[in-house]
Amino acid sequence: MALAGPNPHRQDNQAVYVLHTYPFKETSLVVELFTHDFGRVATTAKGARRPRSAMRGMLQSFQPLLATWSGKLELKTLHSLEWGGGLLLLKGEALMCGFYLNELLLRLLPREDPHEALFEYYGATLRTLASDQDLATTLRRFELKLLQELGYAIPLNKDDSDTLIAETHTYRYEAEYGPIKLNGVLSHMKNGIQLLGKTLIDMVNDDYSDNQTQQQSKQLMRYLLAHYLGDKPLHTKQLLIDLQGL
Repeated sequence: MALAGPNPHRQDNQAVYVLHTYPFKETSLVVELFTHDFGRVATTAKGARRPRSAMRGMLQSFQPLLATWSGKLELKTLHSLEWGGGLLLLKGEALMCGFYLNELLLRLLPREDPHEALFEYYGATLRTLASDQDLATTLRRFELKLLQELGYAIPLNKDDSDTLIAETHTYRYEAEYGPIKLNGVLSHMKNGIQLLGKTLIDMVNDDYSDNQTQQQSKQLMRYLLAHYLGDKPLHTKQLLIDLQGL
């Protein structure tokens, strides 16, 4: 009798982060993972709600983990989790920012669509949050990186007529068109937000030191995310707004 080969639907010791968990049946959990090689993967952790479950204590967000799962369907079976690196401690507003990142990924990242660069950037962003550096700037950078990695065109250095952005000009940014130069009159578009060319140039240069750039970049990313998320608002975003206007 021929021996069975390795299971082609099993993935061993994959680098992951836990994005979210919720109850499944009587004693199990659905665990949404952000993985390096496979993007967002949904798994079931059988028996993980039992007090003595070995996996229960491992299901922590923001920690680099190694996961093993298998399955042919969209909902895989999670077999094991191991620590994949040093522990990160997010607290206070940084913790809320971490949950905000996770909700963005859950809402915008398609299942099983690999984004290796975004995975690495997410890990780096968590480490920045843990060091309690400028939280608002950290969020703006991640929001922009996320939309760019997902393939959304976010033009910042040229307007809708393919002309380089001028620092002193005022523009109206439309999600479908990008920046539209205002010549003393309002844009013919009904949506979008108004901002200075300097804000767009600063964002291209990853420079958020100017107060006006901080405010206008926040307005721009809030508008773009709302456009791509649709009618259902983010739960964590309202909490951040209530806290510090992040």
